Amino acid sequence: MAIQSSEQAIEQLKNLLREKEELNEVVTTKIEELIVELKGFHPHPNNTAEQRIIDGFTYFKLNNFDKNPELYEQLAKGPSSKLMVFSCSDPRASPDIILNFQLGETFVIRNIANMIPAFNQLRYSGVGATIEFAIEVLKVENILVIGHSGCGGIQRLMTHPEDGSIPL
Repeated sequence: MAIQSSEQAIEQLKNLLREKEELNEVVTTKIEELIVELKGFHPHPNNTAEQRIIDGFTYFKLNNFDKNPELYEQLAKGPSSKLMVFSCSDPRASPDIILNFQLGETFVIRNIANMIPAFNQLRYSGVGATIEFAIEVLKVENILVIGHSGCGGIQRLMTHPEDGSIPL
């Protein structure tokens, strides 16, 4: 019942914003804040990817960016992370969430199975360039490699035949 009431309130607030274009900026911002607050941390599961992006950014802006402008002024000066993290691109293995890292605290490389390929100036240069930047420019002090159970990238790697042929 409460979820349905929240959804109805959200729709009515959105309609108000659409219908009353003459609302001043303060009122519009307050209505947007109410919508985000009613939605909470978890968007409606039937939202489109586009709506999820809009909702997520709106939530971030109202609950993070607008409430801590000093942090974002500092971050705008460029990265200053002292910790580099390699993590799998699997969405279940997000280091920022799992380890509660704050914005700007880590310099992250995410790829399938958190692979760190052998150095080669012509191939796989993205990972190498990122490592070089972190060490030479950011002067990272620590490097953390995070693995996770049930990694599809590692499972696929383990199916490769030892003779170098293509796996089936």
